Amino acid sequence: MQVLALVPGGISEQLLFFPTLEQLKQAFPKAEISVVVEPTAAAAYRVSKVVKSTIPYPFGKNNSPADWANLLGIVRDREYEVVLTATQDWATALLLWLSGIPTRIGYQGSANNLFLTATVPDKPQQYAAFRYHDLLGPLDLVEPCPETVINVPQGDIGWVEGQLQTQEIGDQGYVLMYPGPTDSHNQDIYPVENWTAIAQDFQRRQPGLPLVLLQQPETADAVKAIVQGVPSLKIMRPDNLGQIAALVAGANLLLATDSYVSELGVALSVFTLVLFGGNTPADRLPPVDDTEQRFLGITSTTNQVADIAVDTVLSKVWGEG
Repeated sequence: MQVLALVPGGISEQLLFFPTLEQLKQAFPKAEISVVVEPTAAAAYRVSKVVKSTIPYPFGKNNSPADWANLLGIVRDREYEVVLTATQDWATALLLWLSGIPTRIGYQGSANNLFLTATVPDKPQQYAAFRYHDLLGPLDLVEPCPETVINVPQGDIGWVEGQLQTQEIGDQGYVLMYPGPTDSHNQDIYPVENWTAIAQDFQRRQPGLPLVLLQQPETADAVKAIVQGVPSLKIMRPDNLGQIAALVAGANLLLATDSYVSELGVALSVFTLVLFGGNTPADRLPPVDDTEQRFLGITSTTNQVADIAVDTVLSKVWGEG
């Protein structure tokens, strides 16, 4: 059974789609699953156990007629039997109709209602993983949405272990900080001076607990500035998502903006504190159904993460409010 999924958006959206793919694979163990994904988000599938292949495709305004025609050709050649799409635009719905895939499932809307074989109500107010999981309804897969499962390659775990040894981080663990932009707005960044104040407070209260800054291309400038204010901070520079996941998995606490890094924290069940700008915890964090709250979101009242006060963050970190 050949199954195709179309998942626009960045790495976070791919991770939020993982439970749907996992449920699909559990129901159809012999299914071969491919995902159409933004080229910059294909890295997410390094930590997937169920996806056989990815097809890079620029969704949205960066799409050209040549891209559209090329994707149509690829989809026709592979003779998929089922497609799930998180898109709702006319061009993609038409492409799927022309592809000849017998079972085409998406959200209700004018284009999808016309060109797909089955649609489900779109409920964007719920946790995003639940929203994606709703697409399985027409396949009679009505079990509760499973937790996100990721597979960290052994080599990536080994890389992190080597880095921890090199930087003399022992069994006491570490706090991991990701000072990157939020998912809701690419320019929505928590100020460097705020991260610096948080790091200084950690060092004052827990001087024996290492603080690690996660440096990626989007955080290089912020990391450089934070380290100038707190020179004793450790810096890790993972090369791929598997290494980032392994680094997150080993943390005692992850402090991050709303991003693919915070989604990894959720998937790996690490204690995670997330700073939200335009998105909300209800959209991006799973509902709490037990007494131990491992994931906590702090929401900006202005939709700008920069407006979250340092004292608000610290009170949540230390359980003081």
